[in-house]
Amino acid sequence: MEHALPPVDLATLRNAFQGRWFTDPADMAPFLTDWRRQWHGTALAVVQPERTEDVAAVVRWCQHMRVAVVPQGGNTGLSGGSVPGLEGRCIVLSLKRLNRVRALDADNNTVTLEAGVTLQTAQEVAAEAGRLFALSLAAEGSCTVGGNLATNAGGVHVLRYGTARELCVGLEVVTAEGEVWHGLHGLRKDNTGYDLRDLYIGSEGTLGVITAAVFKLHPLAGAQAVALWSAPSATAATRVLHQALARCGAQLTAFELMNPLSIALVQRHMPGAAWPLREAAPWYVLMEVSTANETSCAQALEDVLGPAMEAGDCCEAVLSHNEGQFRALWAWRENISEAQGAEGRTIKHDISLPISRIDAFISMASDALARHYSALRLVVFGHLGDGNLHFNLSPPVDACTPTHATAFLALEPGVNTLVHDVVQAHGGSISAEHGLGVLRRDEAARRRDPVAHRLMLRLKTALDPHGLMNPGKVLPQA
Repeated sequence: MEHALPPVDLATLRNAFQGRWFTDPADMAPFLTDWRRQWHGTALAVVQPERTEDVAAVVRWCQHMRVAVVPQGGNTGLSGGSVPGLEGRCIVLSLKRLNRVRALDADNNTVTLEAGVTLQTAQEVAAEAGRLFALSLAAEGSCTVGGNLATNAGGVHVLRYGTARELCVGLEVVTAEGEVWHGLHGLRKDNTGYDLRDLYIGSEGTLGVITAAVFKLHPLAGAQAVALWSAPSATAATRVLHQALARCGAQLTAFELMNPLSIALVQRHMPGAAWPLREAAPWYVLMEVSTANETSCAQALEDVLGPAMEAGDCCEAVLSHNEGQFRALWAWRENISEAQGAEGRTIKHDISLPISRIDAFISMASDALARHYSALRLVVFGHLGDGNLHFNLSPPVDACTPTHATAFLALEPGVNTLVHDVVQAHGGSISAEHGLGVLRRDEAARRRDPVAHRLMLRLKTALDPHGLMNPGKVLPQA
């Protein structure tokens, strides 16, 4: 026999916490739609607590009223994980006002940040102390560190510094019951039990709410430089990657792969920049090194690319010699997502593969798409250094208008199955750094090892027995 849900008394919620709240539809609208405008939901209210204790009070109220909680950071995600569904009986818990820098320990090389601190602010705070906050994403001006942890964000420097998980050493979490786990320590080593930190990182708010974290800091580089160069194949680019790792070691901080259409879209939609390479090529690579001084930066790049040119693995290259050139060359990579978005709807694949299988995957998946979806355009770019590709598709040039969007998106299930089948055949993962959210939830469940899936369901039930924490995300809703 089903039990009736208690009536919702929003007035008691307003009295439960300090901070802002919104119930007017116009005020709530920005929080109910994702960045891509692909998912739209409804909610009873949007709340913005100002302290961890207020977050806990909101969660306790939701448990008492049997109202779902949808945690939200900067709402810049690409998988629909931070917006509510259409059921309506939920609260959007926006963490933007939880935005204080609690501590910076320069001797321990750590910084303690609340979840609503933007990634850019975290970088600036670290730089002011002469340190590097190593996580770097295109959305760093608006994404928040809590959201970065919730999705285990990666970015362009995973090759050197690792994902958000590897940069975090301590957490503060509000559990599904509204209790606060005080795990904010700056320890690199702590073997006193199960690693709860790893449990909550990457869980997308389905087990609890990350309210603060302690992050590792690194020394600032004396100098940075990038080389933009062309390669005759992805295999050639991979050979150069291994040579760069052997010659540069930890000085190699980024190694990004881009196909010609990626660059063409940036040229079309980001006017004003002059493409610096003269000859067209099958692939382009952006390689970054960080060393003690500018001279050693340039030398490190030349030591890698000189032999690569002689071997035929590098066709043409241009190096940065000052900060302006450094930023201008990086802009070709950083603007790809925005430029593709300007073409209309996209079908995105955030995949991870063994580096040794990337070229074979690209060849097999491209051939299969050409056979079944020949009109679609393939936009491939990503982090070759850590095996993460963004294997995206755009509609045909003559079908980029909103009126064609429905027909294009109708192809998405078939395209996803095709691409993910090839990913699985090459030992890869269908989600590398964007999270599962709604977009990849069911596909991941279908492909997941059955034992792993049962273990995940048991964890969810144990930590969130009423299923109120971001329901319908990561795991299919019971």
